Amino acid sequence: MNLSSLAAVSTGLGDIWNDFIVKLMTQLGVDAGNLTFATVSNRAVDLIFASAHIANVLALIGAVFYVTTLLMRTIVPLRAFAIVSGVFFLFYGLLAQSVTTFFLYVLLLPINGVRLYQMLKLVRRARVAAQGNLSMDWLKPFMTARNYRKGDVVFRKGAPANEMFITVSGSFLVTELAIELPAGRLVGELGFLTPGNRRTQSVECTQDGQVLSITYDKLLELYFQNPEFGYYFLRLTSERLLQNMARLEEIIEQNKDAIAQNQAKLEPMAAAPAS
Repeated sequence: MNLSSLAAVSTGLGDIWNDFIVKLMTQLGVDAGNLTFATVSNRAVDLIFASAHIANVLALIGAVFYVTTLLMRTIVPLRAFAIVSGVFFLFYGLLAQSVTTFFLYVLLLPINGVRLYQMLKLVRRARVAAQGNLSMDWLKPFMTARNYRKGDVVFRKGAPANEMFITVSGSFLVTELAIELPAGRLVGELGFLTPGNRRTQSVECTQDGQVLSITYDKLLELYFQNPEFGYYFLRLTSERLLQNMARLEEIIEQNKDAIAQNQAKLEPMAAAPAS
């Protein structure tokens, strides 16, 4: 393509653009021959006021609330703003006689309402779980009974962990920490949280008894289905870790005292002259 052809194409595109601008200005009621910023601004204001009837105002407010939902980081305010936005768009569709808009938000409003109710209910249940004392009796139907005799090892430290237990009868001992586990104690839950699911301590049966066991797969399913259990489990594991830390600190202090006593006994011997 030579230069004359390019010039012709450019001129043709320029004419099309000029015709488009003239037609647009004519439709807007602006004189294309007297085009100034003030003229365009005044005409834009006139058009805004001319279209500012109730239906468009409702749509504008609904759009503002809808855009706000896109900025939300949590689900509860997002659902609440979506409901408010839906109400404005619903009335817009009604006043503007837009059947599709009206029925769209007739369907969306109850969906957002139900989801908001479910989330608020979940938050309330979680708050109760975080503040109250919970019983583990509801967990027992999901567990399997298992009997142990004195001297049996329930699990050893470092072994793979795939289940948690509740002691029902008898007595059990956490070997490394010398902690007795009477009936009604949860045990083996820390292996659920450790990397690679490994046992953190060893547990031995010191008196014939029975335990209830549940696999970690089932535990994980219940954890996500039941917020009360989820919060209870987190509180329980945190308390257990704090207890273990306190027990270890006590053992360290006892060892320090024993070392200090041994050093005190050895000092006179070291100071005595050799015979």
